[in-house]
Amino acid sequence: MTAEQIAKVAHEINKAYCESIGDKSQVSWEDAPQWQKDSAIHGVDFHLNNPDATPEMSHESWLKEKTEGGWKYGPVKDVEKKEHPCFCPYNELPVEQRSKDYLFRQIIHSLKPYIGCCQ
Repeated sequence: MTAEQIAKVAHEINKAYCESIGDKSQVSWEDAPQWQKDSAIHGVDFHLNNPDATPEMSHESWLKEKTEGGWKYGPVKDVEKKEHPCFCPYNELPVEQRSKDYLFRQIIHSLKPYIGCCQ
């Protein structure tokens, strides 16, 4: 597996989780724009390089990436305006959103032993 393959798995599980809580806005990995794929790969790399990072630290890394990309808070995710409702401190996120950071982290740590194999 590669970091990109792990990012794809994490993305698809995130999509399924979002759908389970009524959020149908996520597209499949194949249909995702490159910036979204790059963000997921960045998140995978972050956890691979920082194995003790918490979900909160993952969110902080995501916030930094988004800030550098010109994003800001908005009540609804709007790619054109670069606004996102999760653009806030981790402790202000709804539990459903914090759960996504836990899932993302666990997926990476569960698949990490397979990096370099199965290609």
